[in-house]
Amino acid sequence: MKIAVGADHRGSDVSAHIARHLGEQGHTVTIHGSLDGEPCDYPEAAYAVATEVAAGQADMGVLICGTGIGMSIAANKVCGVRAAVVHDELTAHLARSHNDANILCLSADLLGQRIMDKMLETFLTTEFEGGRHARRLAKIAAIEHGQSPTDVEV
Repeated sequence: MKIAVGADHRGSDVSAHIARHLGEQGHTVTIHGSLDGEPCDYPEAAYAVATEVAAGQADMGVLICGTGIGMSIAANKVCGVRAAVVHDELTAHLARSHNDANILCLSADLLGQRIMDKMLETFLTTEFEGGRHARRLAKIAAIEHGQSPTDVEV
């Protein structure tokens, strides 16, 4: 699987670990943003990863900042991206199974590396359930295109 990873300066250590971990598992990884802890603005890394995922150049994305919130907000501005801030394995599972999230957003400041590794594994191995959730994703896509979700027939 090809995975795009991005971080600001607060997430640079975590992103380096995640990139190494994913590479060891046989994934192809691209890295965006701060690699050395030098200050940078999270929207730039979020945009780079989100556009790569939206264009199909990466299968999934991982974004890391202090809380994960800023990355999620910025990435979700890109059409076709569903970036989810997760806090544990359950929210990682539900982000994929119910919301078909394609970018995992993590907090470098609030989570330990072991739980982040578990959340990443859960996120990458959980399949989207479809069914009633597909209808809801169609409504989200309508909003992305400036339409009312109440007008969506699925």
